[in-house]
Amino acid sequence: MTTAFRSARDIIIRTDDWAQAVSFYTSTLGFPQVYRSENMVGFETGAFRLYVEKGEVHGPVFEYLVQDVQEAKRELLAAGCTVVEENASVPRCYVRDPYGVTFNIGQAPAT
Repeated sequence: MTTAFRSARDIIIRTDDWAQAVSFYTSTLGFPQVYRSENMVGFETGAFRLYVEKGEVHGPVFEYLVQDVQEAKRELLAAGCTVVEENASVPRCYVRDPYGVTFNIGQAPAT
């Protein structure tokens, strides 16, 4: 594999019980909100940033940053990964590795 992957600090969960999840992370755990949109809230937790999104429930999604998302996707598919969800308008490309871990392939900032 020629693509260099680097983890981001972001983890996203999606829930259909969004308002209660936001309340839990704000009130119960006391995480400060650092991002808010109509469908997503981001919390600063310390070691990572947790995003809670409205929608169909799925497990945690980690994020790996690459220089070329399409090249990384091709290499991952050739290595046995599967695309779980893709939406170029977000942009988002969720991939599940052969061991069950789901992650987003994100565009790394230009260096």
